[in-house]
Parts: sequence; structure tokens; C-alpha cells
Amino acid sequence: MSVSQDWATAPAAAIAGGVASGAVSARAVVGASLERIGRIDPAVNSFTDVLAGRALARAEAVDAALARGEAPGPLCGVPFAVKNLFDVAGLTTRAGSRINRERAPAGRDAALIRRLEGAGAVLVGALNMGEYAYDFTGENIHDGDTHNPHDLSRMSGGSSGGSGGAVAAGLVPLALASDTNGSIRVPAAFCGCFGLKPTYGRTSRAGSFPFVGSLDHLGPMARSVADLALAFDAMQGPDPDDPACAKRPAEPALPGLEDGIGGLRIATAGGYFTRSGEPEAFAAVAKVAGALDVSRVVELPEAARARAAAYLISAAEGASLHLDRLRHRAAEFDPAVRDRLLAGAMLPAAFIERAQRFRRWYRAAMLDLFEEVDVILAPTTPCRAPRGGQTTFLLDGVEFPLRPNIGLYTQPISFIGLPVVAVPVWPDDGLPLGVQVIAAPWREDVALRVARHLEREGVVRAPIARL
Repeated sequence: MSVSQDWATAPAAAIAGGVASGAVSARAVVGASLERIGRIDPAVNSFTDVLAGRALARAEAVDAALARGEAPGPLCGVPFAVKNLFDVAGLTTRAGSRINRERAPAGRDAALIRRLEGAGAVLVGALNMGEYAYDFTGENIHDGDTHNPHDLSRMSGGSSGGSGGAVAAGLVPLALASDTNGSIRVPAAFCGCFGLKPTYGRTSRAGSFPFVGSLDHLGPMARSVADLALAFDAMQGPDPDDPACAKRPAEPALPGLEDGIGGLRIATAGGYFTRSGEPEAFAAVAKVAGALDVSRVVELPEAARARAAAYLISAAEGASLHLDRLRHRAAEFDPAVRDRLLAGAMLPAAFIERAQRFRRWYRAAMLDLFEEVDVILAPTTPCRAPRGGQTTFLLDGVEFPLRPNIGLYTQPISFIGLPVVAVPVWPDDGLPLGVQVIAAPWREDVALRVARHLEREGVVRAPIARL
């Protein structure tokens, strides 16, 4: 393996250290990343736009700043890419759709892009996604499907399939993604990488195309927990341009990442989270629980109802956002997305009011539960990555539509904005499965500590796909 290829697939922390010390230039790292993208991505189809000129110019600016003696940022010279619902100056923000291609190019980068580049990172491109983020599969009829780098015949998961695919294929060490009902955690599970869905309101959504305003979260994906924490720390902080962004100051997670799990009260989710999945999904949770010496089981109150309520709110809010497009340009949608949005547009207002009222009760009940425990473990998906084009799967012997049911275990958590680190568990045979490490609001640091302990013990890992 050449030196350039070593840097192309290195962790973000190693790249930042190498660039800061002068062991390698930011331009060399970014050039190696661009070369690898050009060579490998045609098979994966994770990128929709590669910004070679911008990236090389930015890398040269990083090198020039270091030569002047300026302090390096914590992500100095680290290549990253973003789901194409993030505004990128000069690009049209198409959010995986055909209709949005007519929009004018963005005049300014999204807030989180500016924050990562302010920490020294280098944007190399925009990533494929499910249309308007209403997707769990990684399939897109306009830009083509993102393929799972570990098995190109399998789905990458969605809607942040390009983000998961790019990280797992070793094209970039970091990617930005969104998660409304599971769109970071599902690709993390299917592609075998780490993902962080922060607490709702923790990271700014300014400069991103919305799906469901009351459920949308933006967060990072990476191949190591340390890289996840590095990116998360650079992304935090209030932003007046996003009214939902909390006014809490940044609370860095990296300084305490190696503190271990001593004193943490950890439990597995029972009941709803032990049904309707393949045995391997539950075995992954058991493996993680065993490594953490966890025996306690807790019941998440009315989780099935929470999932149903999340589904109603997503459909109704999503339909409201797209109502004019549905009226005048319905034929230009992916039919699977269009039909669910149309169904959402026809939901009675009384259903949504009841779902929102239940949501307040459920949040209060979960906060009570977090008085007793610090972390809850649950499966991420009911199965491993399905085959491309697969439309149904068997759950407890019953055939269900695949696309809407991959999020069985993620939706009850997104519904009230809890922070989650998705960790990949690799069985002895075949593809990975995911486990959600769920913490109380604003305690991303706790979830990351647990994930790091599991990584250090070799229980979870995120290898680069052999392509």
C-alpha cells in the first residue's frame, strides 16, 4: 500500500496529527482522498458531487496557515463529505430529489460545514441520499442507489446511505448526515460504521433542507469513536440561525472519552425491542450487554405507540412541507416517497393532535426512566442489510413491507430527541448489525464513553470495506 493510500484511509485523528506535525501536507491527504474516490466510488455510488478544485484550494490554505505558524485546528487537513441536503456554496441543494435540481445554487455553506472547516477540515464533496430524506434503504431513482461497500449487492441503508457508504468504503474518515427517524443509525448498522444522532437541538440545522422540523437531527458518521467525538465537538454550540438550536454552550465529549464505564447504570431495552427482529439482531445486543456486564432489563413505556405516533407526525409534517410540489409535480417524485407523503397529507388533524399529546407524555415517562439508568441498549435494525431491490422481509414469520419497517427500533427513540451512538457489531459470519447506545438528553458524552469502551475491548469495530 502506498503512502498516499495510507493517508487516504487513515482516521481523522491521525490525519489531523500528521498534518499538524508536518508529517504530511493537507494537500497530499486531500489528493489521496480524491484519488480514492475517483477509483472506488463508481462501484459504491456514494458521491453526487466531488469538489476537487475547492478541496485542493482549501487544503493549500490549511498548509499555508501552518507555514505561517498559526495554530492547527483539531480537524486540521481532514477530508469530509456531506449529505446533499446540506447547503454547499455553488451547488444546488437537491436533497436527493429531481425537483430541487431547478433551485439556484446555495450562496453559503451550511452552518455545520462552516464549523468543521473552521476546525481545519476540508470538504471534498456531497453525498447521495434517499429522496427528501424519506427513506431507510439508500435507494434513489434519480441518482442511482448507494451500494453497501461490504457487499455491493446489498443496501447501504438510508436516508444517509451516501454518508454510510463513503465512510465504510474509506473514501472519507468523516461524513455529515441527518437523522429524522433513523437515517444516521440505519446506514451505520448496514455499512458497519459509527454514527451519532445528537440530542434534538444540540447541532445547528441552518443551511440544510428539512424533512420533519420537529424530528430532524444532524450528526456525524465515522470509523472510530474518537473521530465521532472530534467531529461532534467541532459541530456544537448555539446558532441563532436555527430557532430549534439550544442555547447551551458546547460541552466537549473528547476530553472524557477514555473515562470508561465505571459508575454508569446500563440496561437493555426489553419488551418491544425483543420482538419482530431476526435472531442476529438480538444476539448483537446480547454481545454488547455481555461485554458491559449488563443484566438489567428496562421497559420503554408504550414504545410501539411511540413508533406509530412518530410515523404519523413524520408523514403529516413531511406532507405539509411538500404540499405544493405534490399538487403540481407529483409525477416527478419517487413513487414510494410520493405515496407516503400523499397519505400524510390526508391524515385527520385529530390524529396528529393525539400523537403530539402522547409525545409529551412519552417524553416525561422516558425522563423518569433516565432517573434510574444512564444508558439503554437496543437493536438498531431488525435485520442485516437486505439485498438491493428487496421490497419485503419476514418478521416473526409475517411478511412486511421492508422500506417503512426498517426503522422499527429507531423511531421510538428519535421521537423525543434522545442522543444515540450507533455501534457496529460484526458476527463471525457475514454482514454487520447495529446496536443503539441511548443516553439521556444532552449526555452524548456518556453514550460516546460506552461506545469507546466497547471499541477498546474489541466488541465493536468499523473496518474499511475490501473493494
